[in-house]
Amino acid sequence: MLRIMNVSRRFGDKLAVNGVSLDIPQGQMVGIIGRSGAGKSTLLRMINRLADVSSGHMECDGVRTSELRGQALRSWQRDCAMIFQQFNLVPRLDVITNVMLGRLNGRNPLLNLLGLFSGDEQLAALKALERLDIAPTAMQWAQTLSGGQQQRVAIARALMQNPKMILADEPIASLDPRNAQIVMDSLRDINADGITVITNLHTLDTARAYCERIVGMAAGKVVFDGTPDELTTDVARTIYGADGLKEAFSEALTSTSISPLSIKSPVASTAP
Repeated sequence: MLRIMNVSRRFGDKLAVNGVSLDIPQGQMVGIIGRSGAGKSTLLRMINRLADVSSGHMECDGVRTSELRGQALRSWQRDCAMIFQQFNLVPRLDVITNVMLGRLNGRNPLLNLLGLFSGDEQLAALKALERLDIAPTAMQWAQTLSGGQQQRVAIARALMQNPKMILADEPIASLDPRNAQIVMDSLRDINADGITVITNLHTLDTARAYCERIVGMAAGKVVFDGTPDELTTDVARTIYGADGLKEAFSEALTSTSISPLSIKSPVASTAP
């Protein structure tokens, strides 16, 4: 159980995250939606401790993760793998080495400095690439891959950490529809193994199609927390605003290959 308790993050006079409280059970797949600047990315970065909380605290299985330091913090960041929108691969390293970099945290620093990896680590990296259906690219430079392929390599690298949780920050924002679906299918497959997945998504239909729970954020606050069926038009308007709702609809229809969005109205409808 990940518990986020009245957490805020302040940048100068601006509250990027404002008093957020969430309980996320192990094995859940959660989609966080909202407009740009709603606080989604900052929240994920605080969970992973790439950013510290300004107030409140977080804990996982009774451990105050928001207060960890040193090796305990590094262990938490290993258990809580991050996937970024921009992939963060090393362009001039081959794919399999990029994947094995997921093991750097917790290894002998000298081995890391020399770039030495064991046969078991190489085998584990190949298995992760096979799982993402991208093993044939193992010896290519990362920079030669398409965006969708690079994101799958980034997911394979996260799996090398043997994480309990994966945090994905807008993982499909820069991908074409086909690769967006492949990446989301991969995250859902990983979640089916019992790994918690928390992903920021800009589009409503993707969150509804893949996530069992949706958290809506606006101006740094949680304004919705429920199932896809509870995400009515009025709720979506609260999350995105009257002007942003049209943007969310149009982006949903162009950014993924999933069927067009059909948000339910507050009154039950039998329309298809």
